[in-house]
Order: sequence, then C-alpha cells, then structure tokens
Amino acid sequence: MSKRFIHVMAGVIVNASGEILIAKRPDTAHQGGLWEFPGGKRELGESPAEALARELDEELGIQVRACRPQIQIAHDYGDKQVFLDVWRVTAFEGEAHGREGQPVRWVRPDELGGYAFPAANRPIVSAARLPDCYLITPDPDAGDLSGFLARLERALSMGQRLVQLRAKGLSESALDELAGDVAARCRAAGAEWLLNGPAALAYRHGADGLHLDGAALATLDERPEGLRWLAASCHDAAQLSRAEALGCDFAVLSPVKATASHPRILPLGWAGFAERVRGVGMPVYGLGGLSPADRDDAWAAGAQGIAGIRGLWPD
Repeated sequence: MSKRFIHVMAGVIVNASGEILIAKRPDTAHQGGLWEFPGGKRELGESPAEALARELDEELGIQVRACRPQIQIAHDYGDKQVFLDVWRVTAFEGEAHGREGQPVRWVRPDELGGYAFPAANRPIVSAARLPDCYLITPDPDAGDLSGFLARLERALSMGQRLVQLRAKGLSESALDELAGDVAARCRAAGAEWLLNGPAALAYRHGADGLHLDGAALATLDERPEGLRWLAASCHDAAQLSRAEALGCDFAVLSPVKATASHPRILPLGWAGFAERVRGVGMPVYGLGGLSPADRDDAWAAGAQGIAGIRGLWPD
C-alpha cells in the first residue's frame, strides 16, 4: 500500500517583540503532546499563502498581513510522507489564541531548543533561530589585525548577528589569539560566531559553532559534541546530502552569482539554487556575489538568507 503524501503549511509567526508562537499538539493526534509551528494541510486549488492564511485564522484567530517563504522540508514518518512548506509571518492582525483548545505560547528564539518538537520540525527550529544574513570574514592581514577587528566591530554595530571567522592565511597561534578577540567582541554585541578552522580552537574560545570547509565535511565521521551550531560549505547536491547526514544545522551553497574570486566557476543562479535545496532538511544560505539587496530573491528560492564577505563586510 502506497504511503499518504501530505502538503502541510506551517507558520513561524513573529510578534513585535521578536517572540515566536508555538502550539501544543493534542495528546490523541499524530505526534501528540509535542509542540509545533501552527498550520495545517494545503487544500486543492489553494496557493501556499492562501492555505497558510486560512489555517492560521482557523487555528489561532489571526489574519496574516505579511509573510514570506522560510524553509521547505520533506520528511518520511514511515506511515506517511509530509512536505512541510514553512513561511515566516512578520505581520498579522488579531490576538493569537488556541481556537481549537490547544495551548499556545510565545517564546524567544533561543528558548525553542527547550521544547519537544516532532522530528520534522528540527530544521524549522534552526531556521527560526537563524538570522537572514551570515557574515563571513575576509582573510585578515596578519600585519593589521587591529583594522580587521575594527571592521568586525562596525559590522556588529550595523546589526550582523551571525559571524564565521575564516582566516586560512594565519598561523595557528595567530588564529588562536584572533579567535579570542573575535569571541569577546561577538559576546559583547550579542552575536554568535562560528570558527572555520580547528575544532580544538572553537572549543577553547567558546565558539557557538564550527563551520566545515569541503575537506572537513568529506572527512568528519560524526557530529562534534557540545556545539550549538554545525555548518558546512557546499557546492552541489552531494555535499548538501553529506552535510544533512552529518547532522549539520545549516549550510551555505555557492556560487549563486559569478564572483571575482572564482571567475571560471559557472554560477548556479537562483533557479539552480532552488532546485538543489528543495526538500533539504536544513536551512541553506546562498553565497557568491550577494548582498542584502538579494534577500527577497533568496527567500523566494528557498534560502534562509544570504551569506557573504564583500557584500556584508564594511569597507
């Protein structure tokens, strides 16, 4: 007997305080007693936005005024296959309440990890917690680390909240010293940072995560313990699958556009990006020739947002 296929709309609903609404599933329902992001089945003939608006009105009594794609996830529960089409709701009218008697709760993004969700919701929790820009630092000049740190402080003051320290040209001792300085500045700004480098240095300086380059992604056997985030650089579907199997929380996929640093590599374009990330079980940032002006195109293609060096690093 063939499995049922269900297209489900879900909303990451954000209020004016930046809190996210979650609801508890009835004990008698599939995956009962767990928390979820509100939504329901898309009916025949409905657009995704129409289905989401109807479901949130029926479940919560709110009227969606602004929303955009967040992430799409394919998940096999064994008895049924679910395609989760998740949208971020950034404006709504009405006071959210459980119209079907379900408990609802507003929580801060960093509190989501303390709630039990269905397995298919794990990538949504990550997407809900991640910002829409991922700053990758340029290779610092070993003779001007003070200038590098000044630009980092400026980037943080401009609102960057997720930073990858990438410094392949430094010696390990210089990287060790720089990582401590980056950690202090990110903590002071309330930002999170990941190290693209030795895991031992990430642990030593209390990094929020580790970012794997292609070589590390290919050789790592299991997910390192004790890190909030594990991310990976990917260029094709095989690497995305590898990152997902390893338990990465998110990835970057490149190049979306042509770049001066890799002029001979054929860019994916947003259509190619969308094809590769559809159904991938983790958030994916677009990388390569991008700036904040590309966020709408990134979201429409299924991206978490944009990652970049030149487009996000202050002059």
